Amino acid sequence: MKAYTPGTELIVFDVTPPRQQGFDAYKKGWQEFFAGFPGPSDTFELTDLSVTTEGKLGYGHSIQHVVATGKDGKKTDFTVRVTDCYRQIDGKWLITHEHVSVPVDLATGKADLASKP
Repeated sequence: MKAYTPGTELIVFDVTPPRQQGFDAYKKGWQEFFAGFPGPSDTFELTDLSVTTEGKLGYGHSIQHVVATGKDGKKTDFTVRVTDCYRQIDGKWLITHEHVSVPVDLATGKADLASKP
């Protein structure tokens, strides 16, 4: 969580509720996620990374693919799209806004967690 602005400055739009989260809620969500997947990730691939900065502001986007084994031994495999907005604060680039999303199959209304470009 060191890459994120602390407190109320952080705004996150995540794939899971609540729709909008701040630092504390996002941290709690990550703690709960890691509790369900106690071992290291089987796969973590970050592709299509692009970061642009201008002065003390920046933005970036990437595709992130994760395969992890849960406490129950089942593998979870998903791909998300991530967009981050950065601000340089005291010489450090911190995420001030993050948007994590997955495409939706409009015919079924279901998330496409295996989306390929």
